[in-house]
Amino acid sequence: MTGRTTPPPVEPDPYPGPEQRAALWRPAAKVAGVVLPVCLIGWLGWQAVANSSRDVAPHAAVAPQYAEGDRLDADEASGSPAPAGSPEAGAAAPSPAAPSPSAAGRPLSGRTVLLDPGHNAGNAKHTADINRKVDIGNGRKECDTTGTSTNAGYPEAEFTLDVVHRARQILQDRGATVVLTQDGDRAWGPCIDERARIGNEAKADAAVSVHADGASASGSGFHVIMPGRVVTGPADTAAIVDPSHRLGVLLRDAFKAGTGEPTSTYIGQQGLDTRTDLGGLNLSKVPKVFIECGNMRNAGDAGRMSDPAWRQRAAQAVADALTSYLTG
Repeated sequence: MTGRTTPPPVEPDPYPGPEQRAALWRPAAKVAGVVLPVCLIGWLGWQAVANSSRDVAPHAAVAPQYAEGDRLDADEASGSPAPAGSPEAGAAAPSPAAPSPSAAGRPLSGRTVLLDPGHNAGNAKHTADINRKVDIGNGRKECDTTGTSTNAGYPEAEFTLDVVHRARQILQDRGATVVLTQDGDRAWGPCIDERARIGNEAKADAAVSVHADGASASGSGFHVIMPGRVVTGPADTAAIVDPSHRLGVLLRDAFKAGTGEPTSTYIGQQGLDTRTDLGGLNLSKVPKVFIECGNMRNAGDAGRMSDPAWRQRAAQAVADALTSYLTG
């Protein structure tokens, strides 16, 4: 041993001063100055991608396109409810889709209409057949008649079939199923009881029988005939009297406005008449009216009914009245 004394070791100061603390933080600050900006840039880029994916899903399903006239089921139309608290839950409900042009233009889809063109051009050659009596509930009447004509020889049966053909086209264009009691394709008839039965078996929603009158030449104008109450034998009009009256009023109004023809001067009141002696009405189970479009023996009425343009207006009025009745 040399005999020299060794000084004790120096321990670090547990409480460094300001200069020492600054020296310790300098390396950490350099690292943070590099790392933090890089992290911030990365986070901003991730947010941009996330937001764009919410706006446009890269593989979003394309909404199906429906052909005109197609319909969605109720569940498909309404969709699933949005969860509570989601943005969709607080949004206003979308407006219902507007009806397609085809639906708006075909208001009578699913409806059946009976059109009854009065008489038959061949009846005159089958007098034995049409003179046979049939039961109309409260009596018996001839199966059918020949009908009337203008003084110039234009027959009622030809007039009624022409108006009915024109009305049928309008109603079919509006979506209705149109049933005729005869289409000029049979030798005679049908009888008045069969005409009613055709409408009943078709379960028609409404029926109109088209006629022209053959009264005194001094009388003019049209009138609508509605069923009265008859409950006897095969006749029971109790259920159809009121709806037939509504149809009759609509037809009276539409015909007057559409054709310019005045209401009758010789029968009924304000263009309306009620009868209980017509088999076509007595035996009907569906709402039904007759229309006498004018008096073929009156020169003014005959001139109008002989005009195809006027017959088109008459057909339009019949179709419009039926449309109002069935959609009102």
